[in-house]
Amino acid sequence: MAESAEYSSSFPFVKMEHDILSLWEEERVFEKSLEFTKDKKPYIFYDGPPFATGLPHHGNLLASIIKDVVPRYWTMRGRYVLRRFGWDCHGLPIEHEIDKRLGVSAQEAIAKLGVAGYNAECRSIVETYVDQWRAIITRIGRWVDFDNDYKTMDAWYMESVWWVVKQLWEKDLIYRGQKVMPVSTALETVLANFEATSNYKDVQDPAITVLFRLVDDDSFVAAWTTTPWTLPSNLALCVGADIDYVEVIDGVSGRRIYLAEARLEEYGATHQLTVENRLKGSDLVGKKYLPLFEYFRSEAERGAFVVVADDYVTTDEGTGIVHQAPAFGEDDYRVLQANGIDAFACPVTMGGRFTDDVKDFAGMPVKDADKDIIQFLKESEALWDQETIQHNYPYCYRSDTPLIYRAVPSWFVRVTDFIDDLAAANEQILWVPGHIKDGRFGHWLESAIDWAISRNRVWGTPLPIWENEVSGNRICVGSIDELEQLSGERVEDLHREFVDPLEFEIDGEEGVYRRVEEVLDCWFESGSMPYAQLHYPFENEKVFEQGFPAEFIAEGLDQTRGWFYTLTVLAAALYEKPAFRNVIVNGMVMAEDGKKMSKSQQNYTPPGDLMETYGADALRLYLINSGLVRGEEQRFADSGVRDMARRALLPWYNAFSFLQTYASIDHWTPDKGDYIGSNILDQWILSKLQTLKAGIRNEMEQYRLYNVVPKLFDFIEDLTNWYIRLNRSRYWGDDITADKIAAYSTLYRAVRELSIAMAPFAPFLSEHIYRQISELAEERPKPSSVHLCSYPEADSSEIHRDLEDAVTRMQQVVLLGRRKREEVKINLRTPLSLVTIVHRDRDVLEAIRGLDEYVRSELNVKEVRYATEETGYIVLYAKPNFPVLG
Repeated sequence: MAESAEYSSSFPFVKMEHDILSLWEEERVFEKSLEFTKDKKPYIFYDGPPFATGLPHHGNLLASIIKDVVPRYWTMRGRYVLRRFGWDCHGLPIEHEIDKRLGVSAQEAIAKLGVAGYNAECRSIVETYVDQWRAIITRIGRWVDFDNDYKTMDAWYMESVWWVVKQLWEKDLIYRGQKVMPVSTALETVLANFEATSNYKDVQDPAITVLFRLVDDDSFVAAWTTTPWTLPSNLALCVGADIDYVEVIDGVSGRRIYLAEARLEEYGATHQLTVENRLKGSDLVGKKYLPLFEYFRSEAERGAFVVVADDYVTTDEGTGIVHQAPAFGEDDYRVLQANGIDAFACPVTMGGRFTDDVKDFAGMPVKDADKDIIQFLKESEALWDQETIQHNYPYCYRSDTPLIYRAVPSWFVRVTDFIDDLAAANEQILWVPGHIKDGRFGHWLESAIDWAISRNRVWGTPLPIWENEVSGNRICVGSIDELEQLSGERVEDLHREFVDPLEFEIDGEEGVYRRVEEVLDCWFESGSMPYAQLHYPFENEKVFEQGFPAEFIAEGLDQTRGWFYTLTVLAAALYEKPAFRNVIVNGMVMAEDGKKMSKSQQNYTPPGDLMETYGADALRLYLINSGLVRGEEQRFADSGVRDMARRALLPWYNAFSFLQTYASIDHWTPDKGDYIGSNILDQWILSKLQTLKAGIRNEMEQYRLYNVVPKLFDFIEDLTNWYIRLNRSRYWGDDITADKIAAYSTLYRAVRELSIAMAPFAPFLSEHIYRQISELAEERPKPSSVHLCSYPEADSSEIHRDLEDAVTRMQQVVLLGRRKREEVKINLRTPLSLVTIVHRDRDVLEAIRGLDEYVRSELNVKEVRYATEETGYIVLYAKPNFPVLG
């Protein structure tokens, strides 16, 4: 946890940052940065909309820092970078918050409040956290336009989403079908496949083996399941046609039982089994059996209760025979359809309770009913084996309750029709880290399935499809104007309470058109953000077309199956393009104890407290320097933020403070000209400065933010612990010599240009130093803010690689010499007569020779000698190993 008081420091970073925030607001620096570049080439950045359901956490702040660094950098490079904040206002996260607030389920709330009342409650919660988000995002130093934000619940945004739907409709990429989908029973809605894979947990479930009696002989087929609650809906059994099976006799019950031969050893360990016959799965196909329960016996007339075959059956677990409940298994549904069996039974509500069709368990939550169903099977002597297993099971990412898979009628986008376009779009994207391109994201695209885009909810963008009650014909509406032309009424709000009452007829066609009841998946809305944030194509046509795809986006690793995916799907479907060219993917921030950050466990320090202890710059640099920006999971350590302030920010400030102090004493000002003398260390530190600027630019061009802070560390170390320390005497004395002026000029340039180069990364201290150092000049330089400066170009003429290498060698010699003094316990204050530097490469020795005055000074020796042979300086001796010698 963060220290309760501001950590020990000679400079109050936190107070300084608050002062800078006030200056930015007072001087409208962010707005000026946009005004200064408005005629420049746009750099398009998409800001993924967070759900407006809580305060920003460490992960949000990490993404926000990345989203601030990159736009600041490209603004300083002379690009026009609009930064518009957005809010994801619809969908499960909002409704779940409302349900918790009201203390009832969504269906109960809607029944009580009506659609309009329920939506009003949802609308109200969106505004709850806006001010707090704004305060925290601003405090971290992020510049973003909150005043012109977009909300997915705004009518103009929703209208563009309707336009996207209509484009897909006209490409025949939207269809209605019934598929087995993941369902959140707590929220009573279907989830998209990528939502269902985001929250797996290790759980214990019953695993039972059940015996189904065959009709034509006195034998049984054994099937294994971990979902006993699906057995009342069983309609078929599935084998592998080419799998080897055995007919065994159970020595206890005398029953004849079929199971896979590969599973014989497993079951033989707990049952007395004798093999009577061997056969292939195909020999079992077509055999009929008696249902375990009476509820759906009539489905036999539609082909139910028969053994079928399919390649998906394996012998890895269970009996090698799979019970089929087509309402609750994707493969089950497919297998029955493939075998021409149109039997169907779905006695479970969207809330996960049994219907009255299953009279013995009616009203029970299905998972709770497992025990009663197992007891029923025991009493009917159908239970052959029972155990408990631990396995991964999907949970709802919002309610944290177990999902079930259930057949649900839904509207789908035919993603499988353009998988090749998705792969082609992915090839055009620069991913950071790069392995995600062909790894996590590429693999996800390869296995993409059709996307269920509809939800049986209330708070969302209504699916703009009207259906004729008589003919079944459908019309997809793509705009408010089109709806007015069809219905004769104009609406200014597109939520259900406004559009559901609108009906219309078509001349010459019998029947009335009414809107289908579903709303759109909120991921469809956020995936439509490139178009909808501009109200395209109804406004800003040229702006959109010139700026698509975006140059840059950034979010967490989980969005490879979320926003990154939906952006890519819609862009590929609409334009056969990617939606973005460059993306930084950050990893998950864990608590210091390795667990997820949890308010209830209080295992992390709130971000606001961290910033009020160590400052936002320290937090920014700590996160940018972490493996998180390489897509890795990392534990967050408060001490890392503290160390960043101490190791980087404080030395950087001290370098400026040194310059400010001595320049004030000597009344030196930069107005007197930029004088660079012949001092070798002046040339070296300016070369290092140019190398730093070139290095930062190279890393930023490739979006490798994580490589920037180490370069900053290296330069600050060179500036403070080497350049300033080795040159202090040049600033002493009363005389204003040419050498002293050169020293001032060099240090001024280094500190000033460092503040400009580091402005995107540490915007507060950069601003403070830039403004303070500008006061040294008699005539204040422009611009007034570091964030209005152009990003500094590296001057290649000042880069001297040989000199940099030579000083690096000298530094190595000094550090080695200090370590040797420590080893022999000779204090550095004790002068030595001689140090000999041995190296086989004469060029290395010559490079150091040109700097031996610094070696003498740093090691406190009178003479430095050089040698290429080590033999004269090494003493070999032998020490007997008496235990070995005996």
